Amino acid sequence: MSWNKDAAVSYLRSHAPGHSHNECAKFTRRAIIAGGITLERTHDAKDYGPKLLRAGFKEVPPGSTLLSGDVAVIQPYPGGNSSGHMTMFEGTRWISDFTQLSMYPGPGYRRAQPTYKIYRMSR
Repeated sequence: MSWNKDAAVSYLRSHAPGHSHNECAKFTRRAIIAGGITLERTHDAKDYGPKLLRAGFKEVPPGSTLLSGDVAVIQPYPGGNSSGHMTMFEGTRWISDFTQLSMYPGPGYRRAQPTYKIYRMSR
């Protein structure tokens, strides 16, 4: 099945609750599946990069223009959630298990600005 980023984004818009439930990877993975892509599971959001690559996503060079359906995998920061974070860009904002204020999901992430990679489906 081919990638339908609109279906993936629609899934997030309709399923993400109003605030985080610490299930960013689950919601983002389910959105990717709703978009027609099989994605292996892993326990921590920070570890989804290789899984996304195997599913057909490609790493987006830093500074590239974001597109709807792009996925960010963010590494943890000292004192924060050790699982890291995963989220999808829907065209104007980032959504995971909630609608975020920025790519970084909370004030700790925004202060620390840990490393991240953006992935885009290449099919």
